[in-house]
Amino acid sequence: MARIVVITSGKGGVGKTTTAAALATGLAMQGRKTAVVDFDVGLRNLDLIMGCERRVVYDFVNVINGDANLRQALIKDKRTENLFILPASQTRDKDALTTEGVGRVLDEMSREFDFIVCDSPAGIEWGALMASYYADEAIVVTNPEVSSVRDSDRMLGILASKTKKAEQGEGAIEARLLLTRYSPERVNKGEMLSIEDVQDILSIDMIGVIPESQAVLNASNSGVPVVLDEESDAGQAYIDAVARFLGEDRPHRFTTLQKKGFFGRLFGS
Repeated sequence: MARIVVITSGKGGVGKTTTAAALATGLAMQGRKTAVVDFDVGLRNLDLIMGCERRVVYDFVNVINGDANLRQALIKDKRTENLFILPASQTRDKDALTTEGVGRVLDEMSREFDFIVCDSPAGIEWGALMASYYADEAIVVTNPEVSSVRDSDRMLGILASKTKKAEQGEGAIEARLLLTRYSPERVNKGEMLSIEDVQDILSIDMIGVIPESQAVLNASNSGVPVVLDEESDAGQAYIDAVARFLGEDRPHRFTTLQKKGFFGRLFGS
């Protein structure tokens, strides 16, 4: 049976879809058969990040409604073996996601895949609840700023009370933190929260720190998951996060202010 992982947060625009694409691609690169599912019905973006928007014929809602079967809707990634994408519908609303329908599709997928990565919409409305309801574990994505962290704390409460595991008395699903758009220089200036500040508020283990990087925007605009850009700092940070997710112990990089050398100080670069 697959491990179902929800990528979630309270606030929009923190990098959930970027993270879902990177995690799913990274897992597939490690030989795990992986599917990534877009739960953001009506506002789908995962297919753009994955570079497969022109190949969408059937979507998640079509499978739920029986208009297509799972094999018709799944899109095989062209770059990475073992990776498949299940896009969201752009023409329906989130009420099209029913508890029974989502459960049936995920159950079918669980028999075929090692991992199912669920890309959750922002907030705590129905689509987000459906993305997390059947999850075995969660990665909570947050930026190092107060409103993002506060909203993520609210989402931890949802994960502890409104999942299938919680309803069955199995308690909260395991949740780990992924901190995105982190800049040690801005932390040093007091412009954003430090890693320690965020961990003090959320009190969950941290799986990765993704630095503020132009590479993320470049990758999104070109339809390539940033984890494939192994020369970039963000790509390397996501590779590290995937390794930690799979149980490897790796130190966190890109978390401290780099000291400038003599010529850097001389020329201010």
